[in-house]
Amino acid sequence: MKKIAIVGAGPGGLAAAMILASEGHDVHVFEKQGYVGGRNGHFNLGSYTFDIGPTFLSMPHIVEELFNQSHRNVHDYLDLVELAPMYELQFSDKRVPMYRDRTKMLAEIAKHFPGNEQGYLNFMEDTRKKMNALLPLLQTRHHRLRDYVSKRALKALPRLSLGKSVYDVLSDYFTDENLKIAFTFQAKYLGMSPWECPGAFSILSYMEHEYGVFHPLGGVNQLSKAMAKVTEEHGGAIHLNQGVQEFMLDGKRISSIKLDSGETFEADEVIVNADFAQAMSHLIKDDTLKKYSKEKIEKKKYSCSTFMIYAGVDKLYDMPHHTILFAEDYKKNVEEMTKDLVLSKEPSIYIHNASVTDPTLAPEGHSAIYILAPVPNNYAEIDWADKEEQFKELVLNEVEQKTGFNNLRAHIVEEKVLTPMQWETDHFVHKGATFSMGHQLSQMMYFRPHNRFQEFDNCWLVGGGTHPGSGLPTILESARITTNWINEMEAAQ
Repeated sequence: MKKIAIVGAGPGGLAAAMILASEGHDVHVFEKQGYVGGRNGHFNLGSYTFDIGPTFLSMPHIVEELFNQSHRNVHDYLDLVELAPMYELQFSDKRVPMYRDRTKMLAEIAKHFPGNEQGYLNFMEDTRKKMNALLPLLQTRHHRLRDYVSKRALKALPRLSLGKSVYDVLSDYFTDENLKIAFTFQAKYLGMSPWECPGAFSILSYMEHEYGVFHPLGGVNQLSKAMAKVTEEHGGAIHLNQGVQEFMLDGKRISSIKLDSGETFEADEVIVNADFAQAMSHLIKDDTLKKYSKEKIEKKKYSCSTFMIYAGVDKLYDMPHHTILFAEDYKKNVEEMTKDLVLSKEPSIYIHNASVTDPTLAPEGHSAIYILAPVPNNYAEIDWADKEEQFKELVLNEVEQKTGFNNLRAHIVEEKVLTPMQWETDHFVHKGATFSMGHQLSQMMYFRPHNRFQEFDNCWLVGGGTHPGSGLPTILESARITTNWINEMEAAQ
């Protein structure tokens, strides 16, 4: 069995640790922060609990499979609640609840977007076929160009909507602009514009409508805690407050890792779960990297960032678990965020009101409310020290004036704001791009950093910066691809 060092206790690193420890490997996870989960961690403000990043779980069967692979039942660790509606979308003239239940969803479409009912049914049927063709590509490593002419790839290619954006794909099914937005806004899960995100990612909205949206009691951070617990149950070690400072190299091999404490740790294999661009820019101290040198990393395309307000509130609002408020000119808002790199005067906003589902997050009658506004990443060079307060007030004005969270500011008793600059400095995310590298076709599959990192012989990648991409389900798949590959290489030795 191998001695394996994992850099970062995010969900990808923890999933890999859990699997490898269950197979008898000597696993050590090194985490700079004092908690597990990375962006999938949590924090407390007084008696209020908040997820840092992801706020829902989709495709829970992937989690079930990973725990089964680790000889555990996830339902012994997590209490999952399916949300119905999954979320409520708020446009300038209507509020539309979105359901996994086919009958309820058709009724909402008939009510708000009459004439589009058959388009919805066609979308679900066609995208099921696309998903079945695409899933094997997402669950398989891509490290050779000839993989694109494999039977698996050739079967999938006709269904990948090459040359189309997500918005183009949904325009084939729906006539109403708001309904198109309702099935394309999920491109923001990748930090991208629906008008630029590759059409293959129309599967994102399909995944929600097919598999549902779930809330783990205690928050999505409970998934990270559960994977850490399983890792330790199998003998793995989680080292908190022990960041990695540098990779010590012996030719094309990482001979050891140097910790912030100055100690070194030798390992047979090193798995990197830290933000990819941040890690490769800081952990390699010389000019060893060729394909992913600092200069080349800077030239890659990155996702947008997010402006966060976490508010402990002395009131329980009768509003849905998830509310998404769209700017009246949504396309303009998205282009300001992704192309013009300026702050929108009318941002789109996501509001997470989990206390209506989960009483463990706040005192009785109170709420832990999480507000997110997508904004440009730090390549925009926005002076957040100057803009933070002004933008916070703009976001809160929009929330109070346009949603049912009336007079919210008067009820805030605890508050924390997280800007793109803090994503970079406090959470070690390259340029504050919270969804990692962009998911343009030029940065997908073979053209994304490989799960077995090309630059070093014993270095592996998991997380949003490698194949298959960002988002919890795909991050977990990256761990499955990487661990299976490590075991395959060991068996071949």
